[in-house]
Amino acid sequence: MAKKPRLRVPHARSVLIFLLPFGVLFALFYLLPIGYAVYQSLLVVERDGTFGPPVEVFGGLTQYIAVFQNEAFWSSVGRVLAFGIVQVPVMLGVALVLALLLDSPLVKGKKFFRLAYFVPYAVPGVIAAIMWGYLYSPNLSPFSALTSEVSFLSPDFVLWSIANVVTWVYVGYNMLIIYSSLLSIPGEIYEAAKLDGASQLQIALRIKIPLVVPAITLTAIFSIIGTLQLLAEPQVFRSFTSSVSSTFTPNMAVYATSAVPNVNLAAAMSVVLALATFAMSFAFLKFTQRKAEK
Repeated sequence: MAKKPRLRVPHARSVLIFLLPFGVLFALFYLLPIGYAVYQSLLVVERDGTFGPPVEVFGGLTQYIAVFQNEAFWSSVGRVLAFGIVQVPVMLGVALVLALLLDSPLVKGKKFFRLAYFVPYAVPGVIAAIMWGYLYSPNLSPFSALTSEVSFLSPDFVLWSIANVVTWVYVGYNMLIIYSSLLSIPGEIYEAAKLDGASQLQIALRIKIPLVVPAITLTAIFSIIGTLQLLAEPQVFRSFTSSVSSTFTPNMAVYATSAVPNVNLAAAMSVVLALATFAMSFAFLKFTQRKAEK
């Protein structure tokens, strides 16, 4: 059999030159830290006697066994999973509704509302958490009549108070992604639907939403990743309430473990968390793809 001719990439050297800066930065600030974390997770600290100097030696999977035996870490994972199961659908649902309203011909002042919905995302997460922390505090909030009756910072409510902060910050960001997808839909489809007698509600439910499913899937994956990496908001809330412990979320547990210091165990936790994030995101993507194919 004759061999297929190899395709030649025009200007291959130019392509490599343009890719080189990205490749160097990607290797230095992404691949290298990941490799170093994996390396650290395979080490254990040993001492020669009670007061001997600490020495790092290869320990195999010892740190990973310790991770799976760490109840605080897995409690934090369960906590953020419960957080994500409730918060992510609510946030994306609100973002979808706002995007549909902005895309509706019945709504006026779209530029103002588009900016108003996106403004919370421009507020840094730490600043947003501080602001909401003051609003939740009974002694500081201007809504003391409400906060004195409902303890938003109590162990029963603090997780959902944090969920409210995250939703407030990221609804506009996700709305903008979905709205951009709506703008790419050809107008001829809407005209054909109107000629068939479809109402604006029917167009939204039967045309717009099915066509923006890829954008919704993308925002859902981003949200899953962000949920498992939750750190800034609960870390700030620790200054407002004792209901948030140092191991409230997986990232906080990693940070607290590294501060002990137990860098090797913290590295193992980070690797496990990264693998769990990848597995959940990949599983969700495959699930949505199979649903779309049916």
